[in-house]
Amino acid sequence: MTVLAQAAVSLDERIDALDWPDIEAQLDSYGSATAPALLLRDECEALAALYDRDGIFRSRVVMERHGFGRGEYKYFAYPLPDPIADVRRAAYPHLAPIANRWNDVTGIETRYPREHAAFIERCHRAGQTRPTPLMLRYVPGDFNCLHQDLYGEHVFPIQMAILLSAPGRDFTGGEFVMTEQRPRMQSRVEAVPLAQGDAVFFAVHHRPVQGTRGPYRVNMRHGVSRLRSGRRHMLGVIFHDAQ
Repeated sequence: MTVLAQAAVSLDERIDALDWPDIEAQLDSYGSATAPALLLRDECEALAALYDRDGIFRSRVVMERHGFGRGEYKYFAYPLPDPIADVRRAAYPHLAPIANRWNDVTGIETRYPREHAAFIERCHRAGQTRPTPLMLRYVPGDFNCLHQDLYGEHVFPIQMAILLSAPGRDFTGGEFVMTEQRPRMQSRVEAVPLAQGDAVFFAVHHRPVQGTRGPYRVNMRHGVSRLRSGRRHMLGVIFHDAQ
């Protein structure tokens, strides 16, 4: 698809057109999956420019103050900017069946509704009313410690991020990384290479693995390695809201 043709296709259509069977297979095998070139360069730059518009965010977090790493991020306020709301709404129905299957094979009773609005209503009834999509900014020396984005009782087990800056042109370093903590084994590390506009889907907390005695859960964490030069922006799309 040419750049002009892609620009004419809505985000909903682009997300629907992703290779979801392959994404599901990657998530099952590795706990993460990539979708190349979901956003165009100008779309990425327009989203990154939102970072300086304080009025659209509900809070700013300086990571060093909390022991989270170095760097900062901001949580968007409701109503979310249209592109972010569109991504959240359009991706969720493709991920919900995967999340339900993961819970089924690991014996977790929770099931997720087909539409994101219904899941958000469930979060809000439980007091999780603060939106969680966020924008992260890193400058040289910044990093994000390994962590999990849980935020409350109701947690959707898969989340999404989109790299808005171009590796090699806008920044160096700053790799997206994940660890998988397996029972009675050393942790496995996964570095996920991303280009500008690429999306990554990944396990929030744990994922199922098939063992010799049946499926079991492995604990997952994600983070960002040290930025060596430049400036890096990333959009984080979390599907549950926070308390």
